[in-house]
Amino acid sequence: MSLKEIDFNILDKLELEFEPVAVKYFSREPEGIPSLDGKMALCEMLKRAQSGALFYAGRENHTCEAGPYILGLKEIEKQFISGEFGAGLGVFKDQRAASRLYHYTPRISPGVLNYVALAPLGKLNFDPDILIILAKTSQAEVILRAMSYESGEMWMSRYSAAIGCAWLFAQPYLSGAINYFTTGFGFGMRRRRLFPEGRQFIAVPFDRIPGLLKTLREMPWTPRPFEPDGVEYVKNLRIAIGLDDD
Repeated sequence: MSLKEIDFNILDKLELEFEPVAVKYFSREPEGIPSLDGKMALCEMLKRAQSGALFYAGRENHTCEAGPYILGLKEIEKQFISGEFGAGLGVFKDQRAASRLYHYTPRISPGVLNYVALAPLGKLNFDPDILIILAKTSQAEVILRAMSYESGEMWMSRYSAAIGCAWLFAQPYLSGAINYFTTGFGFGMRRRRLFPEGRQFIAVPFDRIPGLLKTLREMPWTPRPFEPDGVEYVKNLRIAIGLDDD
């Protein structure tokens, strides 16, 4: 489904604190998108896009090794892989614990992309590969319920003590699964004080975006048990299906 066929307006109903950010991967330098002026970490790029900036970045724009590594733009130094750096930071007790991180951290294969573009929805001019939403728990509950409303699938959060960007920018893209986690847990994002604690990041891969938006338009956002007469409704439901006697 092309960008012109995707209607994001239903997300306005959530009244989010931060505008959702669309992410797109390019093998060739994109046209019609300004290049990032400066250098920063990938998580800082996300913050900038939330603040209203549309841009693309190449390998030379990254200041944190994690970003270009999980995007497959470059290999990472042996001091990271060995766990020496992670243990030195105090994220892990020792090198053997820290080195495990690189055995399960999702990473896009080298050669797949050379540039990453980010845009707030208000300036979106490309077909997104990932949609990243930052929401309060009550807002996130609606989004995740929409994810499983028709399929009944499990809600599953995947994250790690470090390289948190991988679970937003790589894991959903590779797996096709919606991922979510709570802000304040990740080492790098927490150290940089980029996002308020206790919010939920939700990353939606391209093939799940149309269906999620469709369900949000069709699904009741407030289930009947949450309404003022919810207790009575549940009582009557139990009687109607034979769980309780009248």
